[in-house]
Formats: sequence, structure tokens, C-alpha cells
Amino acid sequence: MTNDTGAIELAVIGGTGLYQLADLRDVESHQPVTRYGAPSGPVRVGLLDGHRVAFLARHGEGHSLPPHQINYRANLAALHALGAKRVLALNTVGGITADFGPRVLGCPDQLIDYTWGRISTICEEPGTEVVHVDFGEPYTRSLRNDVIAAAAAAGVALVDGGCYGATQGPRLETRAEIARMRRDGCDLVGMTGMPEAGLAREMGLDYACLAIVANWAAGAGPDPDEVITLQDVLDNVAAASSGLPGLIALLLARQTAE
Repeated sequence: MTNDTGAIELAVIGGTGLYQLADLRDVESHQPVTRYGAPSGPVRVGLLDGHRVAFLARHGEGHSLPPHQINYRANLAALHALGAKRVLALNTVGGITADFGPRVLGCPDQLIDYTWGRISTICEEPGTEVVHVDFGEPYTRSLRNDVIAAAAAAGVALVDGGCYGATQGPRLETRAEIARMRRDGCDLVGMTGMPEAGLAREMGLDYACLAIVANWAAGAGPDPDEVITLQDVLDNVAAASSGLPGLIALLLARQTAE
């Protein structure tokens, strides 16, 4: 079943190593300017199996924006302005606990924010209405359930649950920092999970994270002296994300059926 209304059924935000959405056809480019400024780059809107999908590269299509300089508010506002109501965030992460080794996909259900200095709310400007959103469950349960069901239908291995720890970056973490995060209950570590998730909640967007494990976090893997290279990260992301087009296609089909 195709979408004939022109409405965007799903917005996808791509992280490190994910600068375009494979199999997206009849692509149009949009460069909206929001009240928060310009997003990271053009929003590519096209068809995936007859469903209208928007894609935005979080770091820019040339990976020119470090995590702390991303205009998260503008990114989400741009997707919202184009009509998106559901956002699937693809986040390249490091694995901390045993279930989350390189090339694993995870759909976390919790997060801890270790970032600082980022604009983390739409209530920043003087005179803006102050909103206090419930964030005890940071990812939208219904969208998470749909992602998990779509992965199973597509035959894509996916770990259900886990805690994402968002760090400042752009440097990777020390072994001591990862040890602390493990004690705090984190399973994954990334640099872009917040404030994105919180802003999505404030803007009324359904939001879920699909975490792509690119490497073991410092000291977490079987070789504590392993040196992480960018090429290793990119190779692992490419391998782990090979099933994403099929998963997203079935996610869209599931949404249409509902």
C-alpha cells in the first residue's frame, strides 16, 4: 500500500557513517530555516517502497559538525515543519556491556545524559512558554515496539532494551569514564542521543533510537588495549546497517497497517 497523501510517514536521522538512506527514490531536497536556525544540512525526502520518508544527516552530509555543535533544535523543527510525526534516530555508538559488541544493533529504552553546555530545550528564549515534559520513559514505547517487530519480521538481529549514555565528545571516553558509566548502568555510549531525545519529546514527536555499535568502548572489550580507528568504526557501521533498508520498509508497512 502506498501513501498517496504526500505526508511524511517517517523521518530518519543518520549518524556517523550514515549520510544517506539506501533505496530512497525520487528524492527531493528541502532546506528549511526554522526559528532555531538552519538544520545540519538538506532534508532529503523521497519514497521507500511507496512510502514517503525524510532523511537528515545529523553531522551534515560531509560530517562537518561535531556532536556539541549540532543544532538539534533546528534539525527536529525542520522535520516537524515538513510534516514528520515519527522520528527514527540512527546513532553510532560504542558498546559497554557484553550484549553490545561491534556490529550489534540495539533499541535502547533508557538513557543518561552526561553532556553539558548544549541548548537542551525549546524553552531557552526569554518569553517562551515553559514546558515540563514527562521523560521517565525517554523513547516512545509504541515506536520502539514497532521497530522491534519490524526487525524480527525482517530477520534483523536486534537487542531490545539497554541504557544509552550520552557524552560530550567529540573525543572518545577514557577507561575510567567508561567504568563509571558501566557502574551507572549504561550499556551503550554515544555523543548525540541528547538533547535530541528530550527535544523530540518537547516538540511532541514520537522518537526511538536504533543504536549501531561501531566499537567496544574504552576498556570494555576482550582486548583492553585495543586502539579504535575511524576505519574500523566505518567498516562496522556499514556491516551492522546492511539490514536497515529492509527493517525500515517493514516498519513503514507496519505503520500503514495500523
